[in-house]
Amino acid sequence: MTLVSELELKSFDYTDPGMYGARFHQAMRELCAEGWLASGPFGYIVLDREAGEFFLRTRAASFPGMKIAEIFGVTEGPLWEQMKRNILHVNGADHSRLRSLVNPALSPRAVERYRPMMRGFLEDLLARATASSASAPSPAASPAPASATASSPAASAAASSPSAAPAPSSAAASSPSAVSLRCEFVEAFAKPYPSQTIASVMGAPIADAPKLHHWSNWIQKQFDAASMASERAEIERAVEEFYDYARELVRARREDPGDDLISTLIAAEEAGDKLSDVECINLVFNVLAGGVDTTQSQLAHAIRLLAEHPEQWAALRADPSLASAAVEEALRYEPITPFTARITNEELTFRDVTFPEGTIVMVCAFTANRDAGEDGTGAHPPTANRDAGEDGTGAHPPTANRDAGEAWAGAHPPARALTFGAGVHYCLGANLARVELQEALAFLAERFEGLELDGEPRFESITGIYGLGKLPVRLRP
Repeated sequence: MTLVSELELKSFDYTDPGMYGARFHQAMRELCAEGWLASGPFGYIVLDREAGEFFLRTRAASFPGMKIAEIFGVTEGPLWEQMKRNILHVNGADHSRLRSLVNPALSPRAVERYRPMMRGFLEDLLARATASSASAPSPAASPAPASATASSPAASAAASSPSAAPAPSSAAASSPSAVSLRCEFVEAFAKPYPSQTIASVMGAPIADAPKLHHWSNWIQKQFDAASMASERAEIERAVEEFYDYARELVRARREDPGDDLISTLIAAEEAGDKLSDVECINLVFNVLAGGVDTTQSQLAHAIRLLAEHPEQWAALRADPSLASAAVEEALRYEPITPFTARITNEELTFRDVTFPEGTIVMVCAFTANRDAGEDGTGAHPPTANRDAGEDGTGAHPPTANRDAGEAWAGAHPPARALTFGAGVHYCLGANLARVELQEALAFLAERFEGLELDGEPRFESITGIYGLGKLPVRLRP
């Protein structure tokens, strides 16, 4: 056995602010050519799928959020309580109990009911974007986030239920658009759409969606060391304000249950066990923090990829049922969580390499998603260059079967991407996110024949949530 610290490994700095887009893709190709393991700023990086699955699934490693709290001296207050009760930090029997109570509300079948609501939001956003495009030479910015002062969410259940969302008219439901649309896609669609969806799913007033987005954006930064070092006060303020808001929302739903997630969680019961208010509030917290910025970023990348591969946009438009495949390929090809951290809780050994207790290991979903593994298909051994399709040939477009080295090898489809994680801490809201993304891609493809970039995208950091700050596009009828 060899201690990991004794290995001579190529290093990769994922904190480099200039590491994104094509440069990031090229750097990862070069890193993978060196082997399955690399060193990073805070520990080590595992690059292939088997290693990624191992560290995500093993009970000998866990998410290091509480280590972040320790490093930055977070020992009390709302942020400490949120970190401690975050389902990412709950393990064993307590974690199993919480998942058994919440999973039915977010199962694949359960989230299907939200599709009409999502279509309604998309219709409304399209109308707003079209009006802005027609009246201004450049896309209009959406309103700034609402003040973080918590307003009462005790609106009636009916007012915020899925059935109360704006619904498309039967004529508009699948008809092509009559006009071209130029917009900054993040502000026009990707940013408001997930927060409106989460508001409705939670049973919050839709008018509070901008506020929920604001809180989610700040709360997510607790997982980013740079933000914790420089913006901790804003993160703590967002946590405290959302806690106040969520407590009032749970109280209101106890008094007046509705057709929403919070009411479902309140009523959830497993073997006579129910969620306490504190548990319910923290699960709602997890859904909010994990379901807004993430979906926003993945949707923006999906649209960017389709704009860069017009033949695939044409295929999607010809058959909108390909939206599901397009979503899966976007999740695989440009994961918005390219790195997921784990910390070893005890000494463990993998491939004859020993990782001491307390070792930080970053699982790279970006490279793991390009590694079909050694499953008999002959696809990409662990040290191979996994991304031969990024050579300018357009071999990995978002909706088509991937090239023979990465994909559908006979009856053996590729394993599911690690973008949502793996194991017991697999993303709680993955089913909801998939449905949101599917609806958005199909909705736009049904209405616009052409999709193209209308300027350069602005990429954000690959640490934390890897999103796009700007995505100017032109959609042609």
